Amino acid sequence: MMTSSATRGQEPDTGQVDNRREPIVSRFAPSPTGALHLGHALSAVLAHDLARAAGGRFLLRIEDIDGGRSRPEHVAGILSDLRWLGLSFDGPVLHQSTRQVAYEAALEQLAGMELLYPCFCTRADIAASAGAPQAGDDVSVYPGTCRGLTPAERQARIATTPHAWRIDMASAVALAGPLDWHDAAAGRVIADSMAHGDVVLARKDALASYHLAVTVDDAAQGVTDVVRGADLFAATHVHRLLQALLELPTLRYHHHALLADESGKRLAKRHGAPSLALLRAEGQDGAALAQMLRAGRLPIGIGTISA
Repeated sequence: MMTSSATRGQEPDTGQVDNRREPIVSRFAPSPTGALHLGHALSAVLAHDLARAAGGRFLLRIEDIDGGRSRPEHVAGILSDLRWLGLSFDGPVLHQSTRQVAYEAALEQLAGMELLYPCFCTRADIAASAGAPQAGDDVSVYPGTCRGLTPAERQARIATTPHAWRIDMASAVALAGPLDWHDAAAGRVIADSMAHGDVVLARKDALASYHLAVTVDDAAQGVTDVVRGADLFAATHVHRLLQALLELPTLRYHHHALLADESGKRLAKRHGAPSLALLRAEGQDGAALAQMLRAGRLPIGIGTISA
């Protein structure tokens, strides 16, 4: 749960949180792999209003690094949904599919720090690893199988075997030193990147991993405040580490409760959550829905969970 992920203690403050540039720049960054639902609407409304209330900027980013699942029709749907909700964004839309050069530069920077290694394991290999711990949402923490390969073994396999690039988390944490970040609800949080193990930063089948792409792009767009669901609270530990390693600004975070159906199941594309497009087709008023979400009122049958 979100509250249990926040570790607050007696460690000295690193001075990374306050007194940063203004005005606020927030963003909504959906993946065009399916239709948006009410949970997306909540994030978009909160991020939009946070920026507008401070006279800041609200940006739209399309996180389409997964070329195999991203669809142009879903991009069009996202734009229609935002208009229906009465939300406007500033500047051009940034598509992650255009950002390969930036991701490669970040990877080269981390490789130059000797923090990356190739991983040849499949998901089945990792899941089958005896005693592999879980990082949440049924994702196994990588057991470090490929970390110990010699340089010669790595080079021989790179030539013939598809591979991802992972960060050596222990080395990265030792290099970065103690870190913290700030969440609007949880307050000061001590970064705990080690709990995630050696995460993937460059995937076999995409330009970059979510962790790397979102960190690089938030900095490039000048984002100051990230509004997103509590399911991404734990991922922020990794993003804070990458910010430190790549010498990028530290952001402020606003993780909100997730929306769930009557059974308590989190609204998600993979669970077949009712789409905003369906609500629009039924003649519902998008601006009125946005006002409901602002007021903390939810449609009948929808509730909240923390993570």
